Amino acid sequence: GRRLRDLGETRSITGYGVDIDHESVLGCIPNGIDVIQIDIEGGLSGFEDGAFSHAIISQALQAMHSTERILGEMLRVADDAIVSFPNFAYRVNREAIAAGHMPVSEDLPYEWYDTPNVRFFTIVDFEALCAKLGIAIRERLAFDVYGHPVADDPNLNGSLAFYRLGRP
Repeated sequence: GRRLRDLGETRSITGYGVDIDHESVLGCIPNGIDVIQIDIEGGLSGFEDGAFSHAIISQALQAMHSTERILGEMLRVADDAIVSFPNFAYRVNREAIAAGHMPVSEDLPYEWYDTPNVRFFTIVDFEALCAKLGIAIRERLAFDVYGHPVADDPNLNGSLAFYRLGRP
């Protein structure tokens, strides 16, 4: 709930956190975060169409099995979907694979044998999925490992990608 708390403090945003993990849900309560314990993989059926202006999934899409469904549900309940994910095609990740190893970095912090990630995808892959699903990319930002914006070949030079998505 830290991200939602920060948004509330800095931008006067109100909202709900959604998490499946019991400990994460309990951790939100002392921070005054409204949180609902559900498995987002099953959808957001508890929320009405257009209930929110934004739905955010931060660095967790790669750990989801139902990627298409989740994106659809986010855009059902909100006008904008904000998504961030580690870019598997980042130069340093490619170098690790070329050296025969799965990459481990700040944005991909797990070893191959204990990662919660079930999907490894790139900026190009994500944009192709958005095109297939008819999702409009309203904004894309990519950042290097130092948090600096990347404009030159983000699929190669961006470690982390952020998208603002919507319906056409």
